[in-house]
Amino acid sequence: MRRMTIADVDAVLAIEQAVQPYPWTRGNLCTALDSAYLCYVDEVAGELCSFAVLMPGVDEAELLTIGVAAAHQRKGLGRAMLSAMLEVACAKQLSRVFLEVRVSNLGAIALYRCAGFTEVGMRRAYYRNEKGSEDAMVMACDLSSLTLAG
Repeated sequence: MRRMTIADVDAVLAIEQAVQPYPWTRGNLCTALDSAYLCYVDEVAGELCSFAVLMPGVDEAELLTIGVAAAHQRKGLGRAMLSAMLEVACAKQLSRVFLEVRVSNLGAIALYRCAGFTEVGMRRAYYRNEKGSEDAMVMACDLSSLTLAG
């Protein structure tokens, strides 16, 4: 895993567009890089295969996006990227990480729960979908009680 650079934006954007129904734009990714968010990528055999963007605050952070290329899904790369981002947050001495996830994304919810996230709220009609909108589950992970795999 390494920090994302502007040279990675096209590859990240391609993954995002392939795996998300309403993907981030090039502008969103460039803004994240310019804003000093914690943007990371990971490669397998020289191919960029996963990414994540964490927005730090004073003592908490929000995981804004995380993605794994379709060809690399179900191989533990999402879990590895999530764990790495939590380690980054711990290294920055942040106390908690929040995220929103589509209520229909049961695989992601299960992954987040396994990583120590719990549901803390709901955002009604937060995400666009083919029917108009769907709710987002707000989840949080308290880093002080987290045991990260080394």
